[in-house]
Amino acid sequence: MKKLLSILLFTATFMSYSQVVRDSVLVKTDIFEVSYSEKLEQPLRVKYRVLCQDGKASRQGMDFYTDKAYKTSDAKDYEANIYDKGHCAPAADFNCDKVMLFKTFTYLNCALQDQYLNRGTWRFLEVYERELAQKYTVDVEIKLIFSNKSVKLPTGATVPDAFLKTIKYNGITEKYYFLNEKPKSSNFKLYLIK
Repeated sequence: MKKLLSILLFTATFMSYSQVVRDSVLVKTDIFEVSYSEKLEQPLRVKYRVLCQDGKASRQGMDFYTDKAYKTSDAKDYEANIYDKGHCAPAADFNCDKVMLFKTFTYLNCALQDQYLNRGTWRFLEVYERELAQKYTVDVEIKLIFSNKSVKLPTGATVPDAFLKTIKYNGITEKYYFLNEKPKSSNFKLYLIK
């Protein structure tokens, strides 16, 4: 009996530590859709529609959270380096109320993004999305670009090389390409590729 109990305990422990890490898993929420790489601990693609052009919900006290169903990055991946916890689906696009806003703070929606890119040119492009959404339905897709030269942090997450953001509105498609580094200009229009 004791031997059987030991085997069962070992098997349960082994199974919990040998979770299969997926190259890509699709997660659909009511505000965004993400293709997430548990292997890279980063999103591969995020799609959303701008829902709140001028919401006022406060993000005070909110921070990113993990989801036990997925192997994601976590707070340790963002410590003592140049990378921000960059929202892919922006918090400000979903700040209609605190419940909706909180849903953007999952690590499934978080990328290792250069702090200067996140706080500057990328942020100005997000403001532009909300300005467009005052007149049009605005759909956005972000593709995170990785290569065999992408930096893997000691904490486990892999840093994206670049971001490709596609904005669609009123029959128009605009594509913006950003290397994941400090931008040379705060003018996001200079990063328009199509």
